[in-house]
Amino acid sequence: MRVATIIVNYRTPELTLDCLRSLAPELEPRPSDAVIVLDGASGDGSEERLREGIQTLDFAGRCDFLPLPENRGFAYANNAALRRIADVFGATDYCFLLNPDTIVRPGALDALVEFASAHPKAAIVGSRCENPDGSARASAFRFHSILGELVSTAQLGMVSSALRAHHPVVTATGDPLRVDWVSGAAMLIRTDLFRSLGGLDDGYFLYYEETDLARRVAEAGFECWHVPTSRVVHLCGQSSGVTGTAARQQRRPKYWFQSRHRYFVKHHGRGYAMAADLAWLLGSSAHAAACWLRKREATTPPHLKRDFLRYSAELWSTRP
Repeated sequence: MRVATIIVNYRTPELTLDCLRSLAPELEPRPSDAVIVLDGASGDGSEERLREGIQTLDFAGRCDFLPLPENRGFAYANNAALRRIADVFGATDYCFLLNPDTIVRPGALDALVEFASAHPKAAIVGSRCENPDGSARASAFRFHSILGELVSTAQLGMVSSALRAHHPVVTATGDPLRVDWVSGAAMLIRTDLFRSLGGLDDGYFLYYEETDLARRVAEAGFECWHVPTSRVVHLCGQSSGVTGTAARQQRRPKYWFQSRHRYFVKHHGRGYAMAADLAWLLGSSAHAAACWLRKREATTPPHLKRDFLRYSAELWSTRP
């Protein structure tokens, strides 16, 4: 089974090269596999550093580098890679979407390919994402919903207990688990289906594009699985600052709100999306009130509710 690994860099060249170094041993027993690294017009010397660094790695001519003329987001870059792979390397069975801020643990790629090969309906197969100390990160999920918005923003024990079945994060076990969607940081996709669905929706700049793809995959009659024997360290949010430890210090960027809005309207309609917004606001307000009563700092990015109201007003004022 031939795999093409896709890595999109944006101003993290050293992390991208570390990722490639961790991937190299995985490809040694897979001589027909290929790698494509893209740079999203970083403008910080990434292109030169990546060209130089890739030359020092032993990929035996199987690693292609494509600098993009502009930064149009994660989905756009991966779709460009999908076209480039066909031109440079020919047909592949799978595409492995891999974030630049990841370190591939030994056997991670083989575990995904073996599972997908044994389960023809499994169109997307995702890795267990970990912190550097080996502890698990959230990497298996339910589709976003109205009640899911409420429980995830409230962050209150009684709400979480009552709405456990609606929480977006699925508690993974040590066994493969069928889920709605998996983290786009490390996920394997069947190339033929990926192409037939038109790749990722590049109307998303960043975030929600892997959820959108998983929903379209499900609508096409295929499945999404989390495979914990495939382990990948995810340093998380190094390019965007939206997730990971830096997320509480940085404001959410406008594109996060745009992506969330696009997902709900596209897949559920405007009425449902409005209800999801109200649920988000209710949960967020409950969280803020609980933190005030307990005299503790809220665990949310600065000005999150203010930005949510501001950008939501802009988005709802624009007709589709």
